[in-house]
Amino acid sequence: MDFTPQNKRKITKWIIGIAAACIVIFLGLQNIGTITGALSKCLSLIMPLILGFVFALILNVPMSFFEKHIWSKTKKNLLKKLRRPLSFVISVVLIVAIVVGVVWLVIPELVDAFKVIADGVINFIDTIRGMSEEELSKLPLGNQLLNIDWDKIKDSIQVWLKNESGTIVNTAVGKISTLVGGIFDFFVAFVFSIYILFGKEKLKKQASRLIRVWFPKGFGEWFIHASNVASTNFRNFVSGQSLEAVILGTLCMIGMLILRIPYAPMVGALIGVTALIPVVGAFIGAAVGAFVILTVNPFKAFIFLIFLVILQQLEGNIIYPRVMGSRVNLPGMWILAAVTIGGGIAGPVGMLIAVPVASTVYVLIREATENRENKLQKGEN
Repeated sequence: MDFTPQNKRKITKWIIGIAAACIVIFLGLQNIGTITGALSKCLSLIMPLILGFVFALILNVPMSFFEKHIWSKTKKNLLKKLRRPLSFVISVVLIVAIVVGVVWLVIPELVDAFKVIADGVINFIDTIRGMSEEELSKLPLGNQLLNIDWDKIKDSIQVWLKNESGTIVNTAVGKISTLVGGIFDFFVAFVFSIYILFGKEKLKKQASRLIRVWFPKGFGEWFIHASNVASTNFRNFVSGQSLEAVILGTLCMIGMLILRIPYAPMVGALIGVTALIPVVGAFIGAAVGAFVILTVNPFKAFIFLIFLVILQQLEGNIIYPRVMGSRVNLPGMWILAAVTIGGGIAGPVGMLIAVPVASTVYVLIREATENRENKLQKGEN
């Protein structure tokens, strides 16, 4: 390499840049706590905007569908202007109605199930306390039951409730404050999502323009392409997963009605909603459904679990491949990995968005690999 003045300047810039980067990394490691706190504070400040962006992504799926089918052939300017607001309102009402309907079906039954179990436990304790030592000794584990001081357990519970009453009140106040803050954040996020959805074409053009102007040409074009792939994958995933969830919930309800299993509408709705979470959602719905049925008829709960296992096999091998098809270009192994990692990072929300994110990464890596292979083949030839 010739050490011309131009090359010397390049080498000097590289050395200065590397040294500056090393200094920044060292200072960052020395003050990792302060940096983490600052990042956490910044994240909490912009969280409503992030939630608004997520709301916009989810609402855009049904909204785009209604926009394509409502007054699609009209030539009246007024109807064209009303198409997007009407599609937005229908989408919001539809999602809210689904959530409220499921909550209305599931929560009361869960409360009743816990009441049944609590009443059963209380009745069991009262029965045990009313039995004589001779009667208790004849029961399974009767000797162990004789050694339990039921009055002491009752007194301990009362003392705990008395001592913890102040803590419970303070916790309740704190939860109310958190709820109020959450409602405010939700309102800001919802308004922000409205701005995004009603100006999505303009925002897309502005973002593409900024990326092309301020980033290197190669990276800018790749980033725009990656964003389009991510948008397509997310839209396909939400639409396909929603359709699959409706089919699974309906089949579950019909099967339970045929088998005369109680709580068929509630459990069917619960299975359909939890099926929106890939891989593990059905297990969550099955556990809650079996718990509720167990309080009424343990044998029917066992039948329900067998029926749901069979239905899951049919759904996984026949329904899901046909519904999803090539919508999400991701093998099953990577779907499971994505759901596991996403759930560990962000809970149920992470599970929902992990699959389209992983699918986008998978498609981009596959495209990059194919381009690399083509270049290598051309070079060899």
